[in-house]
Amino acid sequence: MKRRKLISGGLLGAAAMATGCGSKSRATGGSMVATGKVVRWRLASSFPSSLDTIYGAAEVLADRVREMSGGNFDIRVFEAGELVPALQVMDTVQTGAAQIGQTGGYYYTGKDAALAFDTCVPFGLNARQQTAWLLEGGGLKLMRDVYADFGMINFPGGNTGAQMGGWFKNKVESLADLKGLKMRIPGQGGKVMDALGVNVQVLAGGDIYPALERGAIDATEWVGPYDDEKLGFYKVAKNYYYPGWWEPGPNLSFLVNQKAWDELPADYKAMLEAATREAATAMMTRYDAKNPAAWKRLLKQDITVRKFPEDLLSAARAAAEELLETEAAADARYAKILAEWRVFRDDSFDWFGAAELAYANFAMGE
Repeated sequence: MKRRKLISGGLLGAAAMATGCGSKSRATGGSMVATGKVVRWRLASSFPSSLDTIYGAAEVLADRVREMSGGNFDIRVFEAGELVPALQVMDTVQTGAAQIGQTGGYYYTGKDAALAFDTCVPFGLNARQQTAWLLEGGGLKLMRDVYADFGMINFPGGNTGAQMGGWFKNKVESLADLKGLKMRIPGQGGKVMDALGVNVQVLAGGDIYPALERGAIDATEWVGPYDDEKLGFYKVAKNYYYPGWWEPGPNLSFLVNQKAWDELPADYKAMLEAATREAATAMMTRYDAKNPAAWKRLLKQDITVRKFPEDLLSAARAAAEELLETEAAADARYAKILAEWRVFRDDSFDWFGAAELAYANFAMGE
């Protein structure tokens, strides 16, 4: 047999195996497309389609799964509010009304405080460190144990990178200026702000601007320049603070109903997992590519960029550590996750503090 036939036969055989022993193949435009089991899923996102960086990651996942399966594994993506409200995605996946969701674990710390570790905790890991902890440092196994209680399995779905501290109508010149401030901020960052005297509110992305405009809130955090510009916060709040110490590297997740996952053929599981990796990479790289230009545009607007005062940062870090200890004292599993996370954080900070920080301070310092 000629070498070309051997290669051709090997490729076709691999394609057939990829869709299961019982699947068939059909020729389309000279190529072979697998025709395995037909699966139709719904994906509920916590984000509006206008935020193409975050919501777009869900579209990347759906597109790749569709392509790899020859159209047989089809995931329809629903933006926030289209299928369910933004902050009800986890509940919807748990019930199976949607087989998969795109959201942040820290939106649901009321169900289990440990879900914050799936996204981020104040003064915690940056984007690279968070991804490393989840995928190589044992974090994913720890978090899957938590999500199993709710009948689902989680997959890392992308990161925004270190976030800005948000938009404030009035200047924050000291810790005292936080007292009574009405601010949209979720997760453990919200709990820390609450401890510092802030009136914390949790709002979905699409609800923030009108609340800020009409005075229902005095400040908000979201992500960073690209998204913040799209959402128009600079039009109604003129003080842009940094750093976003509560979200130094927030990971978003794709949550999959466990029963729906178990029913997938093995090849579809592999396709879905591969697609989540690609979607996660797309989110981070898109933010890194789009934020610099958006930052330059925002700096031309009538805004003032300000750094949080040192007394606020110091008090916030102390409150964050106290919160971690309090949560750990109330929940043995949380305490286990915290202990393992801290070891990884401390070792990672030692290394990044040597190489990465020294370079950044010299090359990018103010």
